[in-house]
Amino acid sequence: MEEEEQLREMKRQLEDEELNPEQRVGLLNVGLSEVLNSAALQSDSSVLSAVKSNLYLSGVLSHCVLLLSPDPRMPRGNWGAVAALAQLTSSCSVGVDPGRRSQAFHRLFLPSLMDGLLSLASQLMRRAECMSLFRKVMESVGWLLRSHTRLTSQVLSSVHYEHIQMCDDVTVSLLCVQMWIQTCTASRDFLSELSDDSVLLLLNEAVGQLAVSSDSSVGGASVRLILLMANQQELRVQPLLLGFRGLDSLLVKDWKGRGFDQEVDQLIELLQSDTRGLPQACTERVRAACVIQAAWRSYQTRRRVKSLKGAVSMLQRRYRARRRRQQQQKEAQRWEEELKYQVCVRRHQARREFHQKQRRLLQLLPPDQVQPYLQECERRAAVVIQSVWRGFRERRHYNNNNYTLRHTHTQQQAARTLQRAVRRFLQRRRAALVPPTTSFWIGQNGLTDSRRAELKRQVEDHVSGHPSSHVTREECERLHEEVQLLLLSELQRGDQRRREEQRVEALLAHTHTQLELLREAPPLSVVTTTDADSFLSPSGPIAARARDSHNAALQASRLPWWRTLGETADPSITLIDY
Repeated sequence: MEEEEQLREMKRQLEDEELNPEQRVGLLNVGLSEVLNSAALQSDSSVLSAVKSNLYLSGVLSHCVLLLSPDPRMPRGNWGAVAALAQLTSSCSVGVDPGRRSQAFHRLFLPSLMDGLLSLASQLMRRAECMSLFRKVMESVGWLLRSHTRLTSQVLSSVHYEHIQMCDDVTVSLLCVQMWIQTCTASRDFLSELSDDSVLLLLNEAVGQLAVSSDSSVGGASVRLILLMANQQELRVQPLLLGFRGLDSLLVKDWKGRGFDQEVDQLIELLQSDTRGLPQACTERVRAACVIQAAWRSYQTRRRVKSLKGAVSMLQRRYRARRRRQQQQKEAQRWEEELKYQVCVRRHQARREFHQKQRRLLQLLPPDQVQPYLQECERRAAVVIQSVWRGFRERRHYNNNNYTLRHTHTQQQAARTLQRAVRRFLQRRRAALVPPTTSFWIGQNGLTDSRRAELKRQVEDHVSGHPSSHVTREECERLHEEVQLLLLSELQRGDQRRREEQRVEALLAHTHTQLELLREAPPLSVVTTTDADSFLSPSGPIAARARDSHNAALQASRLPWWRTLGETADPSITLIDY
């Protein structure tokens, strides 16, 4: 019951989305260690198996696999905690009873876990300071292989394991070979459960280490692995060893005198006894099979190496492009900082020169003008500040109003669009509700004489009521002659009006002249100026009438000629006679 409560608490904490991957790793390490330690202290051995099954069924181990997955976006801060989690997950995956989820456990969970372990081992291999952690992860892989033999083919064909095999470090190669030796030694049925392809891949790894490596420990471990496989599965391993032609000469040439001559002699004897113990036909068949397999393996190897070269070149190209972009960004940032610094320096120099110039000007000014000059400078500065602030305020106000106007215009446009659509919809709906009108000729066999006469009468009435605007040529000539006569009469009346205006102006000028002479003449008798004005008073109404007539004539002359067509002479224009 205590273990179940711990599992529920651990699962509840793992479902918290605020935890980062490092916190999840630490939580799983602590929780799994406590659960496994408490289960191991129990006297009943079935308790530990039940706890491991609960860990898988509750989904805790799935969280572990997700944290160990080869995701490059997942940060790896504490490598020691991740390696400890890998070891705990591998231990919990051994001795599990999945029950009804057995198929998912063997086909999905275990391959995902093995892929995560190999990815973690490949990442740790590239770090020199993490070699002890790499050893721990490889031990976890071997522990998982010894319990689940089906994962061997996945390990041997994994891309991460290929990267580990291609490493030039002697320690890495030795750990890989020792892992297979420990796996074969722990279970004598290990090789019997493997397919021929898996056994051949394992032999390829051992022989490849003999051909590539020059370290004695790696060579001795590879020879011991081949002998161990031959002792356990002699009938399967000996025919497969025939495909490695020249292996005996390689052993004699490179690995004699390295401290394990006895084991080398045993392997050479095994290789040479294979060809002697077989019949001639079988030997030729085996040789042909070896040639075909060698050609196929060489083709696979060349293709794999070619793909690796392409991948390496692509990675190098991307790395160089990224480094070039980073350098360009750094160069641009440096130039920008340099430009900012130069601008600041120049501003400081200009400000200092301005202050020096102002100080020199102040020294040249008389003492009584210094204070007014400073006040004028302050006033100008205040004006500049106020103008900048008012400009900013007006621009902000204008932008706000402009936004409001744009928003209002958008709303109005949307409203017009909606109204237009609604009107069209209503119009179409009203048009659909109106019954169709049939033409007057539909349903009639023909026109009768009476109907034809009635229609002709209606047409004649319409034509008489709506005369045509078309005018004949004779009518146009008659209208032209009438217009010419009217124009001629208008011109004659204009000449008569001009003569009358000239006469009126002459009379007015004569009247004004007489009045001036009377005012300027010396008095011949006791008659005063007032008497003279009263004597000439009859000329006042005459002058007023003359002015009115003149103004009326001027107004009539300003009218367009077509307004005066057909009119008689203005009766208001009369001649003034004395």
